[in-house]
Amino acid sequence: MAAPNSAPSAPPVGIRAQERFLPGAKPRDLWGSLKRLWAVCGKERWKLVVVFLIATAGSGFALAGPLLIGRAVDAMARAGGVDFPRLVRTLVLLAAAYGGGALLTWLQEWWIAGVAQRVVMGMRRALFANVQGLPLSYFDQHPHGELMSRLSNDVDNVSTLLSSSTTQFFSSVLMLAGSLVFMLALSPLLTLLALVTLPFTLLLTGNVSKRARKEFKEQQRLLAELNGQVEEALSGQAVVKAFGQEERITGRFDRVNLDLREAGRKAQILSGFMMPMLNVLTNVGFVIVATAGGLLAAAGTVSVGVVASFLTYSRQFTRPINDIANLYSSIQSAQASAERVFDLMDEKPEAPDRPGAKPLVDPKGHVTFEGVSFGYRPDVPVLRDIDLDAPPGRTIALVGPTGAGKTTIANLLVRFYDPDRGTVRLDGSDLRDWTRDSLRDCFAMVLQDTHLFSGTVRENIRYGRLTATDAEVEAAATRVGADGFLRRLPQGYDTLLGEAGEGFSEGQRQLLSIARAVLADPAVLILDEATSSVDTRTEMVLQQAMVHLRHGRTSFIVAHRLSTIRDADEILVIDGGRIIERGSHNGLMAARGFYWNLYSGQFGAAEEGNGKG
Repeated sequence: MAAPNSAPSAPPVGIRAQERFLPGAKPRDLWGSLKRLWAVCGKERWKLVVVFLIATAGSGFALAGPLLIGRAVDAMARAGGVDFPRLVRTLVLLAAAYGGGALLTWLQEWWIAGVAQRVVMGMRRALFANVQGLPLSYFDQHPHGELMSRLSNDVDNVSTLLSSSTTQFFSSVLMLAGSLVFMLALSPLLTLLALVTLPFTLLLTGNVSKRARKEFKEQQRLLAELNGQVEEALSGQAVVKAFGQEERITGRFDRVNLDLREAGRKAQILSGFMMPMLNVLTNVGFVIVATAGGLLAAAGTVSVGVVASFLTYSRQFTRPINDIANLYSSIQSAQASAERVFDLMDEKPEAPDRPGAKPLVDPKGHVTFEGVSFGYRPDVPVLRDIDLDAPPGRTIALVGPTGAGKTTIANLLVRFYDPDRGTVRLDGSDLRDWTRDSLRDCFAMVLQDTHLFSGTVRENIRYGRLTATDAEVEAAATRVGADGFLRRLPQGYDTLLGEAGEGFSEGQRQLLSIARAVLADPAVLILDEATSSVDTRTEMVLQQAMVHLRHGRTSFIVAHRLSTIRDADEILVIDGGRIIERGSHNGLMAARGFYWNLYSGQFGAAEEGNGKG
């Protein structure tokens, strides 16, 4: 059953909620989200431990390389000539170290990729399942784009965190610490000289990274704005051309595009500035260490091999600093994404069924509202003291101005919301006394805005009752007059629909939606502006189909086109959330009240002055 239109009186999204989803947001609780992420890993946690052990072993091999290079140099620089046996042994060990390091790096990447994808698959499944269980009020209060961002972009960021960022960060820290330990072991004096450029490196990395993040954040914001303009312009292209607004739309696009170019230029300049400056500082440190090492080697304080090893370690020491600075911002962003994912996971689902709620079996369709009041927000009531009685098989029409509360009554019927006061009953029992799933099985809704899913025509009609046979699907389409145009399609009922039914007219999509309701064979039928998108001839066909469809079942018709509800058993006129008039079409016309004014506004007072239609 498709979801109804969002009520116009639903609360808007708060500014705080929107701010949580801005690009570049920082995590509120870094360690808290890490602990939660670790818990989510579940059975994969021991595999993550293995990954960290592999990374540790790989870093050990990488750290052994410079030491072996120094020994190889010492073997060649021996006073009595080259020590070939020692040199060969050292080169074999060096090859083994670099070969083992490469193998472990490959194994680490292969292993973590599988672990990360399994964790993210489980997280995405849990997230989507939780979204399906959320109440309709949540979707009224949160933009769909925000939810899509959390289900796709944020989950992808978490995947990147698990698959590469965390292990790279861990490896960089090991290399930084390990290089420092080996440097101190080889020569404390050279280590002190190597650290001379460290404060400048940290200062440069911190300042440039901070400014670059700011510019990249602005670039992402402008890119999102540009994408929004493109989507809006393309989806509304007919309106743009009809009102000759091409130049204005193009001007808006150009302004944002220029701002995006400027932000991107600044971001790329700052990002590109980092490595050359770091290389300059690294080379300055290299010159200082090489000069001092040469003097020490000449004085006999250290060997040439020690100087060679130390120079390699000094290179390895400065490289992870930049890696850590770059990774820290991406880890922060990923942690913020993890928090947004967990926020959605923690949203409360629809209230569970009451203890003792019974499954609804063989519903008769007797609906009553007893003193029902409701508001989407506590301070803005939409319905006030609604009383109605719809015995089985009766057709109730709901009419009134936009925003009067007609669709809200339908929402309460299927328990998309529960009333604030009063009781809605079905077959004499409070709706909450029935299990929600069995209750909704006895309803079918046809909405003004139809929604078709990707798949074939047959699958979309069968959405009303998944156990229906092909013959039953085709019979439902025939009853609403859709069989003719469906059989003219290239693959008939097996024709694949485009996105949201693209390629079908509004009326054709509505016919499929009504066929879906016919197939469901509900005890209670809700038609919310079900024929508003079809032409007059099609409407006549649908009216005949719906007369048969309504036979023997309770029906609620929400209508603005009043010609469609003249044969209703009772018409309820709603204004300001209250029922202000009720009766048959002829009786309400004779009363010459609010309904008479509505009808006369559509068809003219002269035509209906005597109450005939």
